[in-house]
Amino acid sequence: MKTRKLFLVPAAVLGALVVAAGPAAAEDGTWQAELAPANNSGTSGSVMVEVHGSEATVHMSVTGAAETWRGAPFPHTQHIHVGGQGVCAGPESDSDGDGVVSSPEGAPLTGHISTSLTISGDTSPASAVAVDRFPGGGSYSYERTVILDPETMAALQAGTAAVEMHGVDPALLPAAAQQKTSPEDPSLPLAATLPAACGVLMPSQLDGMPRGGAAAGVEVDTAAQGAAAYTAPGAGAALGAAGLAAALAAGAAGAAAAGKRRAARRS
Repeated sequence: MKTRKLFLVPAAVLGALVVAAGPAAAEDGTWQAELAPANNSGTSGSVMVEVHGSEATVHMSVTGAAETWRGAPFPHTQHIHVGGQGVCAGPESDSDGDGVVSSPEGAPLTGHISTSLTISGDTSPASAVAVDRFPGGGSYSYERTVILDPETMAALQAGTAAVEMHGVDPALLPAAAQQKTSPEDPSLPLAATLPAACGVLMPSQLDGMPRGGAAAGVEVDTAAQGAAAYTAPGAGAALGAAGLAAALAAGAAGAAAAGKRRAARRS
């Protein structure tokens, strides 16, 4: 009579085998985007994302952004967006007719925030409007290594990930938009979180970001993992939410008053 020998495999070993046979890690590579102006901001720039496993080193160079308010650099929130169509929203997405396109209005095309490109601390969507932890000034260079979640990795591969940089000089906005608060944080004016520039990340043939930083900026050293390096001409401490709100409100009021004076002179 034949007998059969049964071999019992420990559960821990089975688990290791399942992990080993699971989906392969996302492909390493480099993606880049040219940031085009949004909402009449005059802001432009470039982004390169170098992916190794689940880590990505993000390089950004920005020029023509809103510069200062009351002696402090204007903070510019910036994020990777996923879950959209890989398109930067244009004027046709202005659903409320105020003459500008907010991030929520553009979300069907550009997607939602997956990664906040802060200069320190948390990089999750929870830090989307942590204005005291983002670069500031009219032109700057940024570099930081962050962890990308699976949704972001998939969006890069699909060509639907985008980078948005925010913060527009309220004097450049229509009067209706100057008076509004941010849909992301009602303690901030709309100008603080409006998209100023946007670009869709596409595969790059370049090997690394050209060094030298933004025009009028300076070269930055490679950031240590978990921290960021960024430079901005004359950069000081970024405004907090309360200070930014007060400064932008004063600026908007000044712009409105100037407009009334010009109209009075014409009449």
